[in-house]
Amino acid sequence: MAKKATLSASKKAALKQNTKSDKKDVEGVTMSGKNRKRRRSVKSFVTRFVLAFTVLIFLIPALLLTLYRFEFVHPFSTLMVREALIGHGAKREWIDINDMAPVLYQSVLSSEDGQFCSHSGVDWGALNQVIEDAIDGEKTRGASTITMQLMKNLFLWPDRSFIRKALEIPYALMAELILPKKRIMEIYLNVAEWDKGIFGVELAAKGYFGRSAAKLGPRYSSLLAVTLPNPKKRNAAKPTRSMDRVARIIQRRAKVSGAYVQCLK
Repeated sequence: MAKKATLSASKKAALKQNTKSDKKDVEGVTMSGKNRKRRRSVKSFVTRFVLAFTVLIFLIPALLLTLYRFEFVHPFSTLMVREALIGHGAKREWIDINDMAPVLYQSVLSSEDGQFCSHSGVDWGALNQVIEDAIDGEKTRGASTITMQLMKNLFLWPDRSFIRKALEIPYALMAELILPKKRIMEIYLNVAEWDKGIFGVELAAKGYFGRSAAKLGPRYSSLLAVTLPNPKKRNAAKPTRSMDRVARIIQRRAKVSGAYVQCLK
């Protein structure tokens, strides 16, 4: 009898041990399943977030650009908004492109983007050359078109970075699909900064030369154009020798720009 009781007790202990082991296995499988579900949930959330963010960074500019097709809408640049918010002030006086002296936008086109009327937002030839120069370790020059500069002004930030440049390109292509060339130039000339806190060509013309952009001649137009790349350090009313030399080149180019500015007529 004692032997049977002993065997019975051993079987009970073994059965109990097996039950505990099976329970641990079930718990392990359950926890593993929960971890997999949790990982899938996190991955799904990240994927949805990235997709939503991507849609937003392209959808919002697309909607705004569609709104900017209407001539009564006078867009502001991100820099104008920032200057106003931090208390520095941002002044701008809008002028329609049809009221500007044609030599003005001819000069800006000749200075900033000679292929403006022929490209679709990006000058791929110039961009490829910049990339090749960078790979070869040579000093690179700017390859931003007027459309790319406008996209930077309207939707991005002034500090240079690869991220900003990567966004400028699709934004510029999108802008050219939505806006006519003439409207792109008009908005650009009205949001570009020409001096600290001075935005738009009309206020710049009045500030530097005491006259409206409608009454600018070749000389003053070329000086305004040469000021654009670095408006905080260049004074159109007091040009340096280097500025004066470049302005004369721009003036000659604008004079024979003819076919290059057909999209603005």
